[in-house]
Amino acid sequence: MYFLTKELYFPPVEEASYEGILAVGGDLSIERLMLAYKNGIFPWFDADEPILWWAPSERMVVNPNDYKVSKSMRNILNRNIFEVTINKDFESVIKSCQQIERRDQDGTWISDAIIKSYTELHQLGKAKSFEVWQNNELVGGLYGVDLGHVFCGESMFSKVPNASKVAFIKLIEYLKQNNYKLLDCQVHNDHLEKLGAFEISRDLFMMILKS
Repeated sequence: MYFLTKELYFPPVEEASYEGILAVGGDLSIERLMLAYKNGIFPWFDADEPILWWAPSERMVVNPNDYKVSKSMRNILNRNIFEVTINKDFESVIKSCQQIERRDQDGTWISDAIIKSYTELHQLGKAKSFEVWQNNELVGGLYGVDLGHVFCGESMFSKVPNASKVAFIKLIEYLKQNNYKLLDCQVHNDHLEKLGAFEISRDLFMMILKS
């Protein structure tokens, strides 16, 4: 495991631990965050921990061109009960992701420092949000880092049933329409798997990322 200094540097992803931790420390500056994402690395840590940088051996992804919307979700989309916008209210989306209560989870990894840095990324055009509205109320959404050909999803939230699923589908439609190669969902969880994400090797992910 590599301990970062003020130098803008990450070791090769192949040096990550069995759990996927590559490095510890450093900061959440725009320059370091962009260097990380461009090299297949992302931060993930609790607020009371030092910054942990990850590059797991298996990567959870979606290929936008192969994605199939389920019949039940297609019916929901066709009913037009939600309105979806892009980059209309990034700050509210990331704060909602921080504040939403999640089953089997104590607290959140989205600290105020994370909110500050990713909001700056958004202001520079490096991060995007998808908002889902119902009766003019923000009821769901997601945000992530945009690398131009790969979108690195960070977090999503839902205040009413299916709102985050709608955001997820609209994101994939956007990625497909704009010729993105991959949606990076980072690490496996059951919810992502139910949404259609699957795991690929780090080697394959890095090949796509660098292409």
